[in-house]
Amino acid sequence: MAKFKFEYIWLDGYKPEPNLRSKTKVLEMDFFHGDLKSLPVWSYDGSSTMQAEGDNSDCLLQPVRVIPDPGRKNGFLVMCEVLNPDGTPHVTNERAKIQDDPEFWFGFEQEYVLTINGLPLGFPEQGYPRPQGPYYCSVGHGNCEGRDIVEEHFDMCLDAGLELTGINAEVLLGQWEFQVLGKGAKRAGDDLHLCRYLLHRVTEKYGVEVEFHPKPIKGDWNGSGMHTNFSNKEMRETGGKALFDSIFAKMEKMHMEHIVLYGSENDQRLTGLHETQSIDQFSVGVSDRGASIRIPVTTAANWVGYLEDRRPASNADPYKVVRRIIETIKMD
Repeated sequence: MAKFKFEYIWLDGYKPEPNLRSKTKVLEMDFFHGDLKSLPVWSYDGSSTMQAEGDNSDCLLQPVRVIPDPGRKNGFLVMCEVLNPDGTPHVTNERAKIQDDPEFWFGFEQEYVLTINGLPLGFPEQGYPRPQGPYYCSVGHGNCEGRDIVEEHFDMCLDAGLELTGINAEVLLGQWEFQVLGKGAKRAGDDLHLCRYLLHRVTEKYGVEVEFHPKPIKGDWNGSGMHTNFSNKEMRETGGKALFDSIFAKMEKMHMEHIVLYGSENDQRLTGLHETQSIDQFSVGVSDRGASIRIPVTTAANWVGYLEDRRPASNADPYKVVRRIIETIKMD
């Protein structure tokens, strides 16, 4: 028998965006090969996470995804749904609201800023660094800040089996992006939250914070988004301009329903400047990073492939984003 460490991870009830929470459970087993059914439901104090009252505080954690924990010996990370004591989904459980469809694939481009004392890495204590321009996909001190942190996070995610497809430095100094692919809506949301969790774990070591605010620095600086690439089997395999035109029409009709789920204070980012469309307008364009929906040139070539929704903010809950996209595409 061996002792295994399982880090149960969940989303709390704070608003407008939830925080990641976690605690460790030790289980003694002969072996563990990733079988969720062998992991018990566990309880926690919901009154400390804005999810229950003190006189009736128990909430339950239902394991839904487990991956190796590359930072621990005999460790695993366990993404959980929050349940009420009777086993029903908690009101804060956004994952349970998804009508999952394995034919939907989602590729998230998660932007974030590494900060210390409230300032992005590389920013002087007074004033500003050079204007934007040299920082995107940059190399070299003064152009690129935080690479050691980013590389360590990258390796941890790959070692954990998460489908990271790339990383790059972004337009704002101290701003980075990782890309993660998920096949199936719930799994896509699970894996993005697990990537975020590991990013927080890594930055703890360096005394650095992760800023997911969509406009971390006011003024003539890029904000942070969570651009969401999406497709279903029909888009990837059958395609046709009529199919994509129908998706654009549905997206335009439901534009504000998307916006309300795409992260708080997103109006500070979606201004029509800095590679965005205005929050109260909807547009579609081929290779247009100033559009609400960007059509990749490879998709427009023969109208088969995927689309990029550029509206979600960096602080958006991926569970809400994938649910809204699926519901819109499946509308009559």
